[in-house]
Amino acid sequence: MRILVTGATGYVGGRLVPLLLDRGHTVRTTTSDPAREAPWWGGRVETVVMDVLDPEQVATACQDVDAIYYLIHGMGGDDFAETDREAARNVAAAARAASVERVVYLSGIVPDVPDDQLSEHITSRREVEQILQSAADTVVVLRAAVLIGSGSTSFEIIRQVSERLPLHTVPRWMDSLVQPVAVVDALEALVGALDHSGPSRHFDVGGPDRMRYGALLEGYTAHAGLDRTQVTVPLVPTALVGTLVGSLTDVPRPTVEALVESLQHDMVAADDDFLELLPEGHALVGIDEALRRSLVPATTGPEEADPMGPMPQDPVWAGGGDGRGALARVADAVRGALPGT
Repeated sequence: MRILVTGATGYVGGRLVPLLLDRGHTVRTTTSDPAREAPWWGGRVETVVMDVLDPEQVATACQDVDAIYYLIHGMGGDDFAETDREAARNVAAAARAASVERVVYLSGIVPDVPDDQLSEHITSRREVEQILQSAADTVVVLRAAVLIGSGSTSFEIIRQVSERLPLHTVPRWMDSLVQPVAVVDALEALVGALDHSGPSRHFDVGGPDRMRYGALLEGYTAHAGLDRTQVTVPLVPTALVGTLVGSLTDVPRPTVEALVESLQHDMVAADDDFLELLPEGHALVGIDEALRRSLVPATTGPEEADPMGPMPQDPVWAGGGDGRGALARVADAVRGALPGT
């Protein structure tokens, strides 16, 4: 199958492309910066220049492909929802014009709450789903839970908070139910979406374990060999938590704030229908194995490496930090959170 992968240099896309190639597909990827160093698999794909906000470039990228993976989304900033909206409209229009047969979109779990209680981040992702529904005859949306794997945004937040703070204070509202999923399981579901023979629909994608967010933090610290006391605290504003966590980690602050806001509600799969997308005999990775594999350092080249571990194209803020101590970060976070600073 001829496949266009947008967002191919992102965390998921960078792991999906080599998997598609190994399964025998022909892959085209996009870049907005042709001067950027090519990924380690770059010599095996066709790469075209595409700014997703440029309709002409999007139209060119979508020509002569059977399927499109839409792995683009904003995570913060004043205009991220409008940017997501425009990007999705451009791809949907180009896919229709090129008679693309299938579009696969990686979204996020949508909690079962009234629309006015959804975070801006989740609301925007759902709007993108709606825009893409007319992009092709078959549109498959995968709503993934918290992704576990070295380099995953959610995992790196957990890693850096755990390593930099001697005490875990979890706001009561944030200790919601989560259903983390290993990135290797999400990748298999993405590949399996190419063979979905039913009507267009969304699938919730979650791992075999459900737990409170605080228990997920405890699981990480246990596997990382850290001794951290956890305290549940009431009445901490969502915005303040986002600001503090964003200041304490190297993950871009708007991204952190968007993810923290989503944790006000249980983020669990409504069903396990996505299992039909997985290869026969595929066993989901449990949380303990997922955390263990995510913490194993790279010892081979990327061709042989476990996708759960670090890979060359992971974000610069993944797996480590800038060396500043936790106290300095806390002081910066507090100053940033105070009015007039």
